[in-house]
Amino acid sequence: MRAYSESYLEQIVETQGQLFDFVSYKFPECDTKDFIDKYMQSYTRQRIDKADAYLANEDVEDLYAWFIKLDNYSFSPGETLTGFKPKWIGEFYAYFQWYYNIPSKDVIKKVPLNFLEKAYYGLHDLDLELAVEKVGEQLEL
Repeated sequence: MRAYSESYLEQIVETQGQLFDFVSYKFPECDTKDFIDKYMQSYTRQRIDKADAYLANEDVEDLYAWFIKLDNYSFSPGETLTGFKPKWIGEFYAYFQWYYNIPSKDVIKKVPLNFLEKAYYGLHDLDLELAVEKVGEQLEL
């Protein structure tokens, strides 16, 4: 059984990819990995894990503002992820969470960001579902 109705899936996957991309572009002096880690473990993302109708339909900037306010996030200085990587990682994590119905806070533990960053080069050209299934098979999910 998937995490929520498939009718929310495309919006959530796309918005999370755009969110991670937005942060890496808008805040190049900040640690993108820290943002991703904190977001995946946040109350905001926990609500999206259940397709909260309000948050699941937010645009990128509103979702960003919601996370900053609700989860009281402040940026850490550091290195940003560049290129298409942040968008793809965001999409991958959102789809993985839905596909395996695992809380996002556990997804980032099962599929660490450093692993996904390295695996990007072998997975990003695949269909997203196939990439998620390949990683899930490695984890024996």
